[in-house]
Amino acid sequence: MATVLTFALTGMLGLLAIFQIALAAGAPLGKFAWGGEHTTLPLNLRFGAISAVLRYAFIVFIALDRSGTIAVLPEEFSFWVMWLIVAHLGFSVILSLLSKSKYEKMTLAPYTFAMGVLSLLIALQ
Repeated sequence: MATVLTFALTGMLGLLAIFQIALAAGAPLGKFAWGGEHTTLPLNLRFGAISAVLRYAFIVFIALDRSGTIAVLPEEFSFWVMWLIVAHLGFSVILSLLSKSKYEKMTLAPYTFAMGVLSLLIALQ
């Protein structure tokens, strides 16, 4: 069960990574992220988009370790870091709901909420 949850979370993060890479490359999708103030992200937010992709990769690594799909880290470490990820995603939902962009509220908030639920279920394993 944990492996299925982890692969679902990995897939969702993979799609979100593609979206962030598109934003970093200059795709006019800015109204869906980063507060929605820019259609095309300025350079500093493009770097932020790339850093988000790196953060997603870290989340996938921790989730894979926590679920037992890979066994690299001490169990107690991945346990606590997974709970930090749950908190991080919960905070991300709040930030998306507080965004000025109605598009971000309608798309990214529920998407991040779903990832948060998956992370919570993985953390509880």
